[in-house]
Amino acid sequence: MIYPDEESTTIEFKEKITKKLHPQLLRELVAFSNLYGGRLIVGVTDKREVVGVGEDTAQELMEYIPSMVYEACFPAIIPHVYVQRMENLLVINIEVSSGSQKPYFVKSEGLNKGTYVRVGRSAMKANETMIQELQLKSRGLSFDALPIYSLESNDINEEKVMAFLKMRPQKYQGKTLPDSLLDAYRIMVKEKAKKYPTHAGILLFGHRPQRYFSESMIIVTRFKGNSGRHILKSIDCEGTLFEQFHLAFEFITQMLSQSSQPIQTKRKSKLEIPPVAIREALVNAIAHRNYRIEGPIKVAIYDNRIEIFSPGIFPGPLSVDNLESGITYIRNPIICKILREAGYVEKLGSGFITIFRSYRKAGLPKPQVIEGDGYIKCILPRETGQQPSNKTSDMSGQIIRLVLEKEEVTISQMLERIPLSRATIGRRLKALVQSGKLEQSGKGAGCFYRMK
Repeated sequence: MIYPDEESTTIEFKEKITKKLHPQLLRELVAFSNLYGGRLIVGVTDKREVVGVGEDTAQELMEYIPSMVYEACFPAIIPHVYVQRMENLLVINIEVSSGSQKPYFVKSEGLNKGTYVRVGRSAMKANETMIQELQLKSRGLSFDALPIYSLESNDINEEKVMAFLKMRPQKYQGKTLPDSLLDAYRIMVKEKAKKYPTHAGILLFGHRPQRYFSESMIIVTRFKGNSGRHILKSIDCEGTLFEQFHLAFEFITQMLSQSSQPIQTKRKSKLEIPPVAIREALVNAIAHRNYRIEGPIKVAIYDNRIEIFSPGIFPGPLSVDNLESGITYIRNPIICKILREAGYVEKLGSGFITIFRSYRKAGLPKPQVIEGDGYIKCILPRETGQQPSNKTSDMSGQIIRLVLEKEEVTISQMLERIPLSRATIGRRLKALVQSGKLEQSGKGAGCFYRMK
């Protein structure tokens, strides 16, 4: 029997729990509590096969797991432990909610070494930056809304703020900049009769943002070929977040366009990559990156693809499997609000949907999104870099891309995404297994394929 759900940001499988596994169990539950909550399910293998636990084991786990977790974690975590019967087998669910007293950590390891967060399907030790972000979340604060006490109100360029106010749907008609609007947008805050710019205020409207955030920029590099580090051309896009976007967008489209004329951000052009996909990928990286991490957004242009690296993991319980669901989690609410009112964000939650739809419409290979250790990477395939192939290899390529995307795929999942018959997919899979590219595991409805 195959468990209906897959491992994800909020679900973890364990075939069994022994005393040797207790430290890992605690780390997983701490990671769940520090982010979005989740379930650790005992009696299910990594391959989703339900093997169950015995009646006595189930009773024992339900008795000692809650007290063990409560005593071993700080602040205290109280898990909800319950039995789930699947046909004639029992599985144990150990469920925790997203905590309100973050950061949570394993007592025996201490705050700095025992704090964990869930990244994709793994519990990862939190670094100092992550711990600080968790502390802000527990206070209901975001980094972009915090004031910078070492700066003053004149560090904000009022002309840039006025330009933004006139870009909004409700255009501002005034000639002076009222404090009420600066406070409403959290561009500046007033404390003890003195005004201080916020992080968002400096990043969006500062005179020289890189003076205070040296790594807050976009580095775009054109490399030779499909791999390697031979640089043909590179640019550091600095200034405000608006200025960075326009510089990066123009450089990328110049590298892709066959025309010698610059391509403006609001002018339609027939590029090998849909311009809207480039735009949305850049805006998404700017809006949701973790500005506490000292590192730039990096864009690497190769012959066959564009890779966009953004510092920070997903700000909510998202995974590469549900990016088209329209769900939005916001790390930088002030920055996102201003970008949306300035017309850079059309609708919340539409970014990845627009990217994938534009690629399908253009008949290009599906973009990839990867959550790594402290970064998100978006890969946009280029039309000119795709190798010509016959119909058979195209079909096999679709299967390979889907396996790379989901790691483990059943034939039913392939039928949902690939417009081929079951018999045709079966023949292609058999050939890929025989050639050593894929391996098959399980039988019947529970059979799935993965890269060998």
